[in-house]
Amino acid sequence: MRVILAADAIQTPLTGIGRYAFELARGLPEHPLIDQLRLFSFGRWREVADLVRMTEAPPDVNSSLTSSTALRRHLAGNRLAVRVYQAVTPPFFGWRLRNQSDALFHSPNYFLPPFSGRSVATIHDLSHICLPHCHPAARVDYLNRALPATFRQADFLITDAESVRQEVIHHFDWPADRIAAVPLGVAPIFHPRNLVELAPVLQSYGLTVEGYTLFVGTIEPRKNLQRLISAYESLPVSVRQRWPLVLAGAHGWQSGEIHKRIAKAAASGWLRYLEFVPQHDLPFLYAGARLFAYPSLYEGFGLPPLEAMASGVPVVTSNVSSLPEVVGDAALTVDPQDVSALSDALARGLEDDVWREFAVSSGLKRASLLTWANCVKNTVSIYAKAEKHR
Repeated sequence: MRVILAADAIQTPLTGIGRYAFELARGLPEHPLIDQLRLFSFGRWREVADLVRMTEAPPDVNSSLTSSTALRRHLAGNRLAVRVYQAVTPPFFGWRLRNQSDALFHSPNYFLPPFSGRSVATIHDLSHICLPHCHPAARVDYLNRALPATFRQADFLITDAESVRQEVIHHFDWPADRIAAVPLGVAPIFHPRNLVELAPVLQSYGLTVEGYTLFVGTIEPRKNLQRLISAYESLPVSVRQRWPLVLAGAHGWQSGEIHKRIAKAAASGWLRYLEFVPQHDLPFLYAGARLFAYPSLYEGFGLPPLEAMASGVPVVTSNVSSLPEVVGDAALTVDPQDVSALSDALARGLEDDVWREFAVSSGLKRASLLTWANCVKNTVSIYAKAEKHR
């Protein structure tokens, strides 16, 4: 089987869709049914080895790449720039992909270019429909205008979770036999660590082992940080002082009011905002936490709770969208809009040692089932179904 994988999303730092695309790019060539894998990125052919080198670049190189990512994010918020991109790129990409109809094209990032062969697209979530106010208007406009072309062209669709699969079937009247949920995986670098491993990294951030509650994610409305901060503020002062709330994530969109709230809590001494944390430090930040909190309003999958469970850390998360599928019974799940329930769950997660012991062991078992190897294997099975469709 010849496969062309769109690699546009593989940009440092690897987060979410970029991580998913990278793991497919790295794992697909090892599958016995894949005879050839070619990577197609912004109209160019790329090599897997080049992308691996990019993601393993030293911290000083990654910092410059992070700046370019910020520029792309800024441009993505400009409706005119987005519409120009939408008008110009499909015909160019289609021209570059000519004479490749004997291959299967997989877009791991929603959008399919014009292509005469078989096509598969991964739809990670429909948050632009379910929570449009949580996105820049330009992004919502782009998704609303571009996704119909993907649905017209795709032979098969993939989602990360069953909840999103059902949303696609409902919102777009998509045939249920041509869409499947393929869960994502967790990298082996996320695992429990001992004090000797953790201490030097945590000390560089002014943290101690099991001395904080952690959140990891972009600072933007969908992550529900305003309510998380309110819930944490409801905890007794002694609890907040012993285990401050630590937020790690880049500045996102529509985050002005969130940052004001962060600054106020930080001034009170019970919240730390670390901003963007380099990828090589994140596994240590996870493994050193007392508790991981992720009360997102909506997720297509939710890698951070999975990474926390794999790191041996108890998790408090939401009971909506895909998150219950990811954590199973290993985490405390609550209504993300119920601040009181969230505060109670945080208190239990920090102080209930019996539940914590259960959460650690259950979380490790749950995380062991969700691997990138399984994701690759299940993705190839979808390719086989797509090949039979035509």
